[in-house]
Amino acid sequence: MSTRTTTLTITHCTTVGPADPLLALQLAHACGASVEWVAELAEAGILHPQAPRLEDWRFDGSDLRRALDTRRLQRDFDVGLDAAALILELQQEVRRLKALLG
Repeated sequence: MSTRTTTLTITHCTTVGPADPLLALQLAHACGASVEWVAELAEAGILHPQAPRLEDWRFDGSDLRRALDTRRLQRDFDVGLDAAALILELQQEVRRLKALLG
């Protein structure tokens, strides 16, 4: 007699954009991290919040992408935030130069 295994994946989607930004807590949750980690990203220059208070910070899709990329770099390569910031900057510059080439 064979055993059957059923896998169920539940996905929750949230639109992130200028009209629907993420709060710091939501960004942290999306990355599987803490709000303190989000604050560390801002301190390292990876994120650029416009408001002085953490409670007022709002993030768009590009911020979410940078945070997720940072999380991946930390997980996969054990890099610090300063190194992650440099890597992300270099990746952005490579994309910009590729776009110029056509």
